[in-house]
Amino acid sequence: MKLKPLGDRIVVKAAPNEEKTKGGLVLPDTVKEKPVEGIVVAVGAGKVLDNGSRQPMEVKVDDKVIYSKYSGTEVKVDDETYLIIGERDVLAVVEK
Repeated sequence: MKLKPLGDRIVVKAAPNEEKTKGGLVLPDTVKEKPVEGIVVAVGAGKVLDNGSRQPMEVKVDDKVIYSKYSGTEVKVDDETYLIIGERDVLAVVEK
C-alpha cells in the first residue's frame, strides 16, 4: 500500500456494486448507487486530542465497514480506486 492516511483518516477499498437487480435487470451506471461498504486497507495514527495525546483508532486494517454515502475523496493508485475518509464517517463495522 502506497497510501498512508494522516490523523484520524482511513483508506477504504469500496465493495463492487451489483450490476443486476435480483430480478435480472442490468443497471446502467446512471442509476447505480454509490457504494457504502468496503474493506479498510490502511489507517492513520489517530486524532490528536487537546492535551496532546492521541485517541486510538476504532477501526483496523481488514475491517469491513459501512460508511456515509457521500463521504471521502476518491483516489486512484496503481489502477485501483480507493476512498480516503475520516473515521467519523464510518457508521459501523461489520462483524464476521
